[in-house]
Amino acid sequence: GILRWSLPASIDQVKQTHRSKSEAFAEQSTSGQPSLRSRANMTVKRRNHGRNKKGRGHVKRVRCASTGKAIPKDKAIKRFIVRNIVDASSLRDIKDASAYQEYQLPKLYLKMYYCVEAAVHQRIVRGRSREARRIRDPPERKFVRRN
Repeated sequence: GILRWSLPASIDQVKQTHRSKSEAFAEQSTSGQPSLRSRANMTVKRRNHGRNKKGRGHVKRVRCASTGKAIPKDKAIKRFIVRNIVDASSLRDIKDASAYQEYQLPKLYLKMYYCVEAAVHQRIVRGRSREARRIRDPPERKFVRRN
């Protein structure tokens, strides 16, 4: 068949089609789909919305150490890494060749920022159950500090 395009005859016809579309949209929003008013009462997964922002309107962004993604500093998962500048085998060689007996090599101090996706993927953090998410105290340390 041949397609025929027809223009509305008058403004009244245009208004009528517009009114019927808006009525259909109103019926659709009341049945099934949540309207804008009911979205305000949706459940929230975390009481801080995954941020540590509180009264600040905007927070500077940092780069994820794994993916390079720019994420808000308060949302990033932060880990402080302290390690030797050289690996264990090189450290032994340096101590043998050193003129000083008790020379302590300096350590490397790194503050790492991760986006949520990278931290979960690398198992830096893990998903927790609804009850476990309420526990706010930090987990026990695996390695105890030596004095």
